[in-house]
Amino acid sequence: MTRNTVLKLTGVERHYGQGETVLTILKGADFSLSRGEMVALVAPSGTGKSTLLHLAGLLEQPDAGEVSINGQLCNGLPDQKRTAIRRSEIGFVYQFHHLLPEFSALENIMIPQMIDGLSKAEAKTRASQLLDYMRIGHRGTHRPAELSGGEQQRVAIARAVANAPRLLLADEPTGNLDPGTANYVFDALEALVRQSGLAALIATHNHELASRMDRRVTISEGKVVDF
Repeated sequence: MTRNTVLKLTGVERHYGQGETVLTILKGADFSLSRGEMVALVAPSGTGKSTLLHLAGLLEQPDAGEVSINGQLCNGLPDQKRTAIRRSEIGFVYQFHHLLPEFSALENIMIPQMIDGLSKAEAKTRASQLLDYMRIGHRGTHRPAELSGGEQQRVAIARAVANAPRLLLADEPTGNLDPGTANYVFDALEALVRQSGLAALIATHNHELASRMDRRVTISEGKVVDF
C-alpha cells in the first residue's frame, strides 16, 4: 500500500445465507482508492454495490480477505474501534439526506463535530464555512423541511465531511434529484473532493456524472472490474 492509498480491499469475500442456500456477493474482490481520486461505482441493483460500500465503510465485516483504511487493517477490530475509525476517517452520503428534521442545517453539521470532541464554537465556525463553500450559507438557520432537495443534499455532503475524513463513500448522492439539480450538487461535491484531497467512491446510475470521474468500476461475478 502506497502512502496515498486510502482504501484497499484485498481478496474480499461476502456471502449471505438464505435457508440452505448460500448467496455469494463478492468473491476475491480487489479494489484500491487513492487520495484525491474520484471513482464511480456503476453496477445494477443486486450485484453487490451496497455490500461493497458497507465493507469499505466498516459497516460489515468480510467473510474473507482484508479491508484497510489508511494502512490500518480493519479486520476483526472490536465494534468500538471500528466506530471510532468511521467517525474520524469516513464520511457517508446517501441518496436520501437523512438530516435530523428538528435541527437547522447549521446544527446538523455541528452535531458530528461536537460528538467528536469539538467545542460548540469551533463546530459552528466550521459548519458555517462548509455551508458557505456549498453556496448555501444563507440557509443555515433553516430546518430540512424548509430546504429544497438540492439544498438538503448539499447540507448532507457538508455534514459528511465536517470531521475532515480521508474517505468519502456516497450511495446515489444525486439519485433523488432532477438532472439540473443533480449536476449542481455533483459540481459542489467534485470541487470539495478535488480541493480537500478526499478519496471518494461514488455509486451512481448516472453515466454522465460517472464519466466525469477519474475512473469507473463495476461488479462482475463477485469481483470489482474496470467499467
